[in-house]
Amino acid sequence: MDRTIAELDGTHFDIPEPVKRVEAMIAPPGGAAAMYYTRPSEDFKRPGRTWYPTLGKTRFPLWGEVSTAYHEGVPGHHLQLAQLTYMGAELNRFQRVAAFVPGYSEGWALYAERLMGELGYLENPAYELGMLRAQAFRAMRVVVDIGVHVGLKIPANEAYHPAETWSPELMLPFAIEHGHEPEDFLRSEVDRYLGWPGQAICYKVGERAWLAVREQARARAGSAFNLKAFHGRALNLGPMGLSQLGRELGSVGRSV
Repeated sequence: MDRTIAELDGTHFDIPEPVKRVEAMIAPPGGAAAMYYTRPSEDFKRPGRTWYPTLGKTRFPLWGEVSTAYHEGVPGHHLQLAQLTYMGAELNRFQRVAAFVPGYSEGWALYAERLMGELGYLENPAYELGMLRAQAFRAMRVVVDIGVHVGLKIPANEAYHPAETWSPELMLPFAIEHGHEPEDFLRSEVDRYLGWPGQAICYKVGERAWLAVREQARARAGSAFNLKAFHGRALNLGPMGLSQLGRELGSVGRSV
C-alpha cells in the first residue's frame, strides 16, 4: 500500500499528506473472516488501518492478496474514507465520519480493484487471477443473497438443486462450489449474508454504477476527459446514493 500511494500520487490521484499514512494490522480473533478497514481519527493521530483476519493461518499466498489490498487500502477504502476525514472544511462531520452508503463505498472499492488492472498493476498473471477470483466470489454471493432473501426458486434447468427454493442450507455448498475461496472463509461469509440482507450485492451494483458514471463523464467530455480530475471530484463529494452519484459526476472529468 505504501508503494501504491507513492506511485499513484500526482499521476492518477492527488493524495494529501495525512492520507498517505495507512497501516496493515492483524485482526483480533473472533470477528468475521473477511478483511476490513477502519477510518483514521479526525486528527489523523490514529491512521486508517486495514485489518487481516488470519483464521489461525501463518502462510498467505500473495497472488490472492494484491487486489484485496487495493480494495481495502489504496485506491479503495482508505483513499476514499480517509479523504473524507481530510475534507474538514468542505464536508460536515456526519459526511466525514459517520455516513456510510454501501453501494457508493463498496462499489468504489470494487471499482478500485478493476482500475488497478487498467493502470497496469495486475500485469503479473497471478495477481490478475486473484482479482478474477474475487470477481467470481462477488458474483456468487449476488445469487445466494437474492435467492435466499427473496425466496426464489432455482431454475429447473440448473444442475444445482433444480426447481428447489433457495434456503440457508443450500447457500454454503453453492458458495464452496462457485466462490473459489477456502471453506472456513465461506462459512463466515454465508453467516454475514444471512444477517445483513442486500449488503453482499451492493458491491457489484455499486461497481457497475461507478463504471457507468465514468463512461458517461468520458463521453460528455470527449478528448478533454481527465481521469485524475474525475477521481478528485469523486473523492471530494462525500458519500451519496448511486442515483445522485450519476447526477453529480456524469458530466465531470474535464481538465481544470
